[in-house]
Amino acid sequence: MPRPTGRVLTLLELLQSGGIRTVAELAGRLGVEGRTVRRYVDQLIDLDVPVESVRGRYGGYRLAPGYRLPPLMLSDDEALAVLLGLVAGRRAGLTTTQHTANETASAKIRRVLPKPLARRLDTLLESLDFTDQPGEFDTPEAGVLLTLADAVRHRRPVSIRYRDRYRDRDGRRSERTLHAYGIVAHAGRWYVTGKDARIGEDRTFRLDRIADARTLPGSFEAPTGPGPAERVLSGFATAEYQHEVTLRIHGTVEQIRAHLPASVASLEEHEPAAGGDRATERWLRVELRAERLDWLPPVLASLARPFVIERPAELRDLVIELADRLASYARQA
Repeated sequence: MPRPTGRVLTLLELLQSGGIRTVAELAGRLGVEGRTVRRYVDQLIDLDVPVESVRGRYGGYRLAPGYRLPPLMLSDDEALAVLLGLVAGRRAGLTTTQHTANETASAKIRRVLPKPLARRLDTLLESLDFTDQPGEFDTPEAGVLLTLADAVRHRRPVSIRYRDRYRDRDGRRSERTLHAYGIVAHAGRWYVTGKDARIGEDRTFRLDRIADARTLPGSFEAPTGPGPAERVLSGFATAEYQHEVTLRIHGTVEQIRAHLPASVASLEEHEPAAGGDRATERWLRVELRAERLDWLPPVLASLARPFVIERPAELRDLVIELADRLASYARQA
């Protein structure tokens, strides 16, 4: 059961969220009786927190207008969650162009925490290790990220200046009007997905390649169908690359997806399964696009499932080469 001090802090958080809170509402949120709520309010007033009593049918309690609460009143779990989130974001590359923001934010949090808790959290962070190195990613401007988030939230068109890796090699940026559906973090990068108003088709853009963004007048209807994350993954699977690969693999959807996720390949039924069961083995057509083919033969070998390469012929040669090399290694043993 929460301690009284914890309930008083929870009461303070509820009042901080704004508006008038009735005694009945506060009692329900805190799991106490009305008279206990009034006692907790008196404790806040004793601590010089300006809690006002509002009379009338819809009366209750509120904080005095303009009052600012002390920064960071975090429990042990909350402080741990914030610091671990900062560490994970920095390791994954999900930060902004102000690369020192994570470090300065962590330092500020530690500075205002009680010393015993700060020491315990420092001990934890010093004990952490990672199996991979931090990614070296280009990161978006904070202003761009926040402008796009506002456009998504309010369904407003946004104008962006975008540098395409392939088409804008000289550094020029194209002007686009985007109906942004959502912002997606994937594999250490930020993406925004939405409809390019000029061509009327869905597109996915990397935020670090957006020079600037500004909201435009008007609004648009939220799309139906897949969510932003699914749209981004399907966009990766159908993007333009040097090689177009078509395979037929005999297995279950789960077996294939374990090695060729949705961000890499699209699947469709080549041989219908009984009752549409995803766990039933059958032939599935797999299509993907790739800049290089040399990574595919080991992936196909790791599937340990029958497969047929429909195209390109170059992939067949690479698979045969890998099989011959493995056979020669086995003979040497």
